[in-house]
Amino acid sequence: MRKGIATAIMSLALAGTFVLAGCSGDPLSTREEGTLGGTAVGAGGGALVGAAVGHPLAGALIGGVLGGGTGYVVGNSMQNQQNANAQTQQQVQSQQQELENQRQEIQQLKSQSETE
Repeated sequence: MRKGIATAIMSLALAGTFVLAGCSGDPLSTREEGTLGGTAVGAGGGALVGAAVGHPLAGALIGGVLGGGTGYVVGNSMQNQQNANAQTQQQVQSQQQELENQRQEIQQLKSQSETE
């Protein structure tokens, strides 16, 4: 009987995660994906551990909170890294454009000096 309760709680936690993810109009950020994933995994694991000691709901709640917090920290770190990479890529592209502009200017100056 306890195994059935734990399975039901895990199913509800997973279904709730998918419902929350599906309701969002925009795609989930890495931070949000980490938080939702951590919550789902934590709630599932907590329900299993809680079922083993006779308190699946408490285990699911505690696991969900801990998993969500851990997922947020990991997702936030990954999001910050992605933002830094995007900024670096933008700087590289800007510098490449500036180099191309300077090459064209040098070419024009060479052409002008040859015709004079």
